[in-house]
Amino acid sequence: MKKGDIVETIDDAIKGTVKSIKGSMVTIEDVDGFEFQFEANELVIITSNKTLDNAIYDSDIEIIKKEKETSKRRTIPIVKPKERHAPKFEVDLHIHQLTDSTKGMTNFDMMNLQLDTARRQLEFAIRKRIPKMVFIHGVGEGVLRQELETLLGRYNNVQYYDADYKTYGNGATEVRIFQNVEP
Repeated sequence: MKKGDIVETIDDAIKGTVKSIKGSMVTIEDVDGFEFQFEANELVIITSNKTLDNAIYDSDIEIIKKEKETSKRRTIPIVKPKERHAPKFEVDLHIHQLTDSTKGMTNFDMMNLQLDTARRQLEFAIRKRIPKMVFIHGVGEGVLRQELETLLGRYNNVQYYDADYKTYGNGATEVRIFQNVEP
């Protein structure tokens, strides 16, 4: 590239004449008389009968792609503190989640199935050292909730409270398991 060449930018629709070259910086003047500065690798020399399209097709695309690539910084997903401390282990105690059919089951049988599931999952969480879990029991008349609280009250290493209202509504209990206390 030399002074007086007609050039066109690769990224913009700017065409002009080279006025000066200082190192890798090239100053061009467009057809309206405005001066712009570009890096030399951002410009393409245009001969009298070539357009920007022809200049691109005649050049090696792979080389241009490598020049354009920049090492992108990896973005670390931002986790809100509330989500960071949210329990990862959820147990849905709704009866339709625990069995295919309730046909022939009494309310007592259904309650026992739900409480046995809750006890098994709590024991599993204690064994696997899971610090928090949520039992989803639904609102209903509150019988399952009371029975669940009675079950949780038998453990010394467990603290329970209402789960996040935004996420679960009124129908869930969050359990925090302390690992250094004997059950």
